[in-house]
Formats: sequence, C-alpha cells, structure tokens
Amino acid sequence: MYVCGLVIPVPEGQREAYVAWAESSARFFKDFGCLEVVECWEDFVPDGKQTDMRKAVAARPGEKIVFTWQVWPDKAFFQAAEERMHDDPRMDEAGQPPFDASRLILGCFEPIAAMGR
Repeated sequence: MYVCGLVIPVPEGQREAYVAWAESSARFFKDFGCLEVVECWEDFVPDGKQTDMRKAVAARPGEKIVFTWQVWPDKAFFQAAEERMHDDPRMDEAGQPPFDASRLILGCFEPIAAMGR
C-alpha cells in the first residue's frame, strides 16, 4: 500500500464545484489503478499556536480545508501510473481546479502501521 495525501484550501462557495472536480479526478485515478480516494471537507480544523492546517496552506478568510488521500497498490505502481496519467490527454481536459493549486500540500507515504475499518 502507498498513500498520497493532500491538504487543500478551497473557497467555501466552491464546495459543489470541488465535489464535481474531485469525483471526476477520482474516476481518472481509478482508471490508472488507484484503489481508494477519500475526500474530506473541513468540519473542525482548530487554529494552532505555532502551526496548523490552515497556516500550512496559507488559507484565506472564507476558505475551507479539504483533506484527501489516495491509496495505491505500492510506490512503484503509483510512479508508473503517474507517468501514464501525465501522458493521458484527459489530464489537460480536466480544466482548472476550483481552488488555488499553488497552495496545496502534497505528500506520499509508505504506511508503517494500519488498522482495519
């Protein structure tokens, strides 16, 4: 298992546009072998004294935090899929995301522990 996670600041009024964009993106990732995509809209994101999710993405007033992750079979599979995805013309046809992509945080992780659902 290999996990790619993102923290994204999304304008609150763009929630429906984000959901549509995320659903389309999830179908695209699934076409390339992604096992699971989870999208989470901010419900409780407390302000920290030194840092927090909002500060990490330089969230502006009126923006909500989206926390999302993708589960891939393994790192090599993800890397191969990533190359193929960038060659797929649908990537260019997806349009602009309904948020400022320059402020999102992306990280890929190799799990060290997991519990079942």
